[in-house]
Amino acid sequence: MEIQETRIKDVLIITPKVFKDDRGYFLESFRKKVFTERNINLEFVQDNISKSRKNTIRGLHYQAGKFAQGKLCQVLFGRVLDVAVDIRFGSPTFGKYVATELSEDNHDLIWIPPGFAHGFSVLSEEAIFHYKCTNYYSKEDERAILYNDSTLNIDWNVNIPLVSAKDLEAVQFKDIGKDFVY
Repeated sequence: MEIQETRIKDVLIITPKVFKDDRGYFLESFRKKVFTERNINLEFVQDNISKSRKNTIRGLHYQAGKFAQGKLCQVLFGRVLDVAVDIRFGSPTFGKYVATELSEDNHDLIWIPPGFAHGFSVLSEEAIFHYKCTNYYSKEDERAILYNDSTLNIDWNVNIPLVSAKDLEAVQFKDIGKDFVY
């Protein structure tokens, strides 16, 4: 398993070793020891899976307060553009984002710690997206930033975005609370 830093220090891309043969493939998608050796101590309490069709955008989501979540994300089927936005006030990368393609072909994962908003767009006809969370879902603590916020200027690589009504009601980046301080 190889861990690469991104342009935002705490967001990591994980490339597992994939063992392929004529039957298919095998890989480890998480090995706690690898993270512990990098002083990243994780305890996952919830796994989520979503299935989405092409041009769907989910996000930009995060949870605040005692239910802030870190996420370890991967794609089981299809391709997505995965995005993590730094929302830690005082961070040198506040308002910047990392975007990476996750797919069933590259098998990459992305680690997104608390203090980041997260979203993805579906690039293939369909995608099955899996993520492990370090905290439980809490409706009262969930927050969202509008996916097409002009300050962030994210290119989601979709033609006509399919976005939930709930995500269309999200706040502008300039209006987020100071839930995370660097």
